[in-house]
This record gives sequence, C-alpha cells and structure tokens, in this order.
Amino acid sequence: MTRRSILTLPDACLREVAVSVTEFDDALSNLAEDMLDTMYAAPGRGLAGPQIGEMRRIFVMDCSWKEGTPTPRVFVNPKVVATSDVMVANVEGCLSIPDRLVRIERPDTITLRWQALDGSFLEGTFEGFEAVCVQHEADHLDGRLCIDYPDLGPLAEAAE
Repeated sequence: MTRRSILTLPDACLREVAVSVTEFDDALSNLAEDMLDTMYAAPGRGLAGPQIGEMRRIFVMDCSWKEGTPTPRVFVNPKVVATSDVMVANVEGCLSIPDRLVRIERPDTITLRWQALDGSFLEGTFEGFEAVCVQHEADHLDGRLCIDYPDLGPLAEAAE
C-alpha cells in the first residue's frame, strides 16, 4: 500500500467531475488500498478519488475506526437513488480543506447504489453520520465541496 498526497484547495482537480470506472482489475483494488491507507494516515473517515488526483468515481470510508475496530468500505460508481425528506444539520470538515469546518444540512437517510471492486452491484441505506459521510464523498466525485452549501452559522451553536 502507498500513501498518496491529498490535494487541497485551490487544486483544480477538486472541482472536476470524475469519470465512471469501467475496469475492475487489480489496479483498481490497489488504488482502493492506497486510498484507505491514505485516509487512515490523514486521519480521516472518507476519501474520494479526486482528492488524490484520481479522476475516477471511487471513494472509501470508515466512519467508526476512530472509536473501535476498522470497517473499511469501498464504493465504485456510487449513485444516490433516494433521500429522506428529513434534513439535519451537521458539522463537516474535509481533508482537502484543512482547518475549516462548516455547518450544513443534508438528508438524514439516503439509499446508495454502487459497485464493489469485482464489479458486482450493491445497494444500501445509510443513516446519521454514515449518510453524511457518503454524501460528502459522493459530492467530491461531482466536483462539489462542503463549502459550496449554505453555512448555517457559527459552529458554537452546533455544539449546544
């Protein structure tokens, strides 16, 4: 596994739309391993291809590793297929925007369809923090960043 450099603003790659993955091979598996290694070392909970200059629709995430046992996940060609009507405010940070937090709203529950590293199709529903992380990383694949959403105000209010 190789740790990759994480791109930060104003790098133009962060604003580009990633292309679909069409080859499910050892190179893709190696990329996913590199991404996980890079994410854990950062230390983060998610990382998308464009954040390391890989303009392919892939992201990795592990929302609970900081609190316990790692549960790495890889999402290839993800697509949000449903969202709840319930919106919740969360504080988000981004490895590509160091030292900046924003408080934004996102749907509390989403359903995602994606491919595994072998190309098989999967679908799952994510709630709470996992839903936030999935949406944050999927946004990176479309060149969208958390700072593009309306900031709901001072972070001190979020802690209350």
